[in-house]
Amino acid sequence: MCMTITEKILAAHAGVEKVSPGELINARVDIALGNDITAPIAIEEFEKSGVEDVFDRDRIILVPDHFTPNKDIKSAQQSIKLRKFARRYNITHYFEVGRMGIEHVLLPEKGLVLPGDVIIGADSHTCTYGALGAFSTGVGSTDLCATMITGEAWFKVPESIKFIFHGKLQKWVTGKDLILYTIGKIGVDGALYKAMEFTGEVVDNLSIDARFTMANMAVEAGAKNGIFIPDETTLKYIEGKKKRRDYKLYNSDKNAIYCDIYEFDCNNIEPQIAFPHLPANTRPISEVGEIPIDQVVIGSCTNGRFSDLEEAASVLKGKKINKNVRLIIIPGTQKIYNDAMKAGVLEIFLEAEACISTPTCGPCLGGHMGILGEGERAVSTTNRNFVGRMGHPKSEVYLTNPAVAAASAIKGRIANPEEIIR
Repeated sequence: MCMTITEKILAAHAGVEKVSPGELINARVDIALGNDITAPIAIEEFEKSGVEDVFDRDRIILVPDHFTPNKDIKSAQQSIKLRKFARRYNITHYFEVGRMGIEHVLLPEKGLVLPGDVIIGADSHTCTYGALGAFSTGVGSTDLCATMITGEAWFKVPESIKFIFHGKLQKWVTGKDLILYTIGKIGVDGALYKAMEFTGEVVDNLSIDARFTMANMAVEAGAKNGIFIPDETTLKYIEGKKKRRDYKLYNSDKNAIYCDIYEFDCNNIEPQIAFPHLPANTRPISEVGEIPIDQVVIGSCTNGRFSDLEEAASVLKGKKINKNVRLIIIPGTQKIYNDAMKAGVLEIFLEAEACISTPTCGPCLGGHMGILGEGERAVSTTNRNFVGRMGHPKSEVYLTNPAVAAASAIKGRIANPEEIIR
């Protein structure tokens, strides 16, 4: 009865002793999440169903973060639907502008997602919470609606792939580089409907923020979920949170079956750049060449945490950005914004002549706060660089870690932080 951590969590929530890859199950859901793009559709279907109440007002979370603060009339109407629904059904965890954040940064910060949970969200990057040892995955809006009614969701149990990271990280190499390197090796469909399980001594020494970044981008390899075995780093992170529920730590059995195992030597991995127009189109920083840029974005559910801002600030301190570059900083939550202000990080950004935004997904999905025009190039700490992702279909997005993004803003081209700090 050996199982992986993903299989154990799903079995427990399905009320059975064992599940196997490919099996269809119905599982109890701990958290159901929606945002201002996806939840309105779920709400419309909910209202058509004729049910009188949600399954649990404490387990539904609504976060207007994609087009907020509202950029136009249509986005305002979307947010009104969330607001009215939250009031009508007395939803405990509805986060209005001024109290909200980018959803996948906000929920862990608030202690709303815990190890061993099953979490669904009508957003593909819901897989972020696998950093805490939870099974979390994105679903469609109608699936969200069904869960808001029943408290359950159906899944096909995914096969698991184990990724083992050996060695030691070089300076300026982060969780963002590890996941970009991995996607570069296996491709954007290399883990299609699989669970990506991250292990090894390098992973053991990663910060929780680095783990969030890696789990966040599992979907960029086509994965159903990304997951880490919870450890002391996990427990230390959730220790200071207000835990509203009991939780359970799961591990993979020694003889668990994996459909594939990848082992990577991290000693020689450099900072990675994902070239247009796929996250898998990666190159080490030493092979980038001279690529001038117009804009840099540091933020998003991938790299909008305080440690990400600190990393960027360490490169930008005492410097000015290139006169031809726009630098946009987007803290992931109000708390991160406040912490960065108190720590002097925002002052560093302002003195470097950066623009600082309120928390929002904004330019990541071509929403607002930094849309690219025809022919423009951006370096971004976001998670996708598809055609037209950040604006005009003839614009280009290069994905990097925060330190590389900061160095690039200074140089006016994609640059290694070593060029700035020697």
